[in-house]
Amino acid sequence: MEAHFGAGYASSWARDTRLVELEGLTVEEALKAGLEAQDVWRAVWAHEGLHPKER
Repeated sequence: MEAHFGAGYASSWARDTRLVELEGLTVEEALKAGLEAQDVWRAVWAHEGLHPKER
C-alpha cells in the first residue's frame, strides 16, 4: 500500500477507509479479523481501480 499511497498516507487510509469489497471493514479491521493479506490487497486494488500490473 505504501507504494501506491505513499508512506505517510497508507497507514491513515488503511485505518480510516471502509471498503465495500471488505463488507464495510477497513484494511486494519479486515487484517485483525483474520482475512489474508493477499485478499485484503485485492480488495484495495479493486476499490482503487488499480492497473493489473500493480496486483
